[in-house]
Amino acid sequence: MEYKKVHINPVSPEPPRASVLVIYTGGTLGMVFETKGRQLVPFDFEQVIEKVPEIRRLDFEITFLTLTEPIDSSNMKPAIWVEIAQIIYNQYAEFDSFVILHGTDTMAYTASALSYLLENLNKPVILTGAQLPIGVARSDARENFITALEIAAATNEQGHPIISEVCIYFNSVLLRGNRAKKQESSDFNAFHSQNYPHLANAGVRIEYNHPYIAPYQPGSSLRLHTKLDRNVTFLKLFPGICRKVVSSILEIEGLKGVVIETFGAGNAPTDHWFLDELRMAIERGLILYNVSQCDGGRVTQGQYQTSKYLKQIGVVSGSDITAEAAITKMMYVFGTELDSQHYRDLLSTPLRGEMSI
Repeated sequence: MEYKKVHINPVSPEPPRASVLVIYTGGTLGMVFETKGRQLVPFDFEQVIEKVPEIRRLDFEITFLTLTEPIDSSNMKPAIWVEIAQIIYNQYAEFDSFVILHGTDTMAYTASALSYLLENLNKPVILTGAQLPIGVARSDARENFITALEIAAATNEQGHPIISEVCIYFNSVLLRGNRAKKQESSDFNAFHSQNYPHLANAGVRIEYNHPYIAPYQPGSSLRLHTKLDRNVTFLKLFPGICRKVVSSILEIEGLKGVVIETFGAGNAPTDHWFLDELRMAIERGLILYNVSQCDGGRVTQGQYQTSKYLKQIGVVSGSDITAEAAITKMMYVFGTELDSQHYRDLLSTPLRGEMSI
């Protein structure tokens, strides 16, 4: 597949410190205001220096690659996650790091999916975007973009990248990608990570929280996974949910797994009909994954009577995983084409730092 590329060299006469591949998928960051039609339209990244002239002052090479058809992030699909992962895998030896420009609505899903698809990652993959288009005067796009580039190019005293995992950078904080959630639609601090500390904070200097950053693993080889199984869904519980709703979801033809968004510490109704529906679904081979609705919640099945029954019938605990990381993890796990017990083991085990033990 052909992609449009734009290459930018630094103005400094010194050799470039690093090479960064920027992958533009679409989203608010890459929009400008068109005076004639009085609407926001994607801008040509050949004009990126005009929009962000500060880029030329960075002391590393930047190559822009635009997907064949940039999309609004609401139209993001597993096939595009695989496409992005394939690009990174194909260009892995050529570039030191990667920055992905992405719409905010599904950024946490994409970051989570990429963390599973790119096993043994030893280079930075930083997703960023903006709440306001780059062509708007008060846009947060420039700061987010430039700082994401700086973090992607940062190395330690040994010359190894400081970051070697999939992350989201937004509004002065760097978050582990599969721990992040979008929580704001009208504020600049759109993303939060309630169950895991920030990996870095960008003020006058970028301060890295080293104990929580995935360690660099010398000698490891990147492994690409390309299979994601879409036969999964959510079941969000609420007071008054009826049997017809639960059964209609659990009996979807071809369904393999359901992320159940429960209350508090993994609690659910104890009505006989509800537990019977879950038990029958598990007996049919469906895997049920217990995830808390609370942004800062952690599932502890058995702590309360209302979750003890879930543990007894075989519902898998998701610990403190986010809903975004849980559903993409299910897609990845089922794509491994193993048996049911292996699926359950993988879902209950941290694979890329997405959950606590």
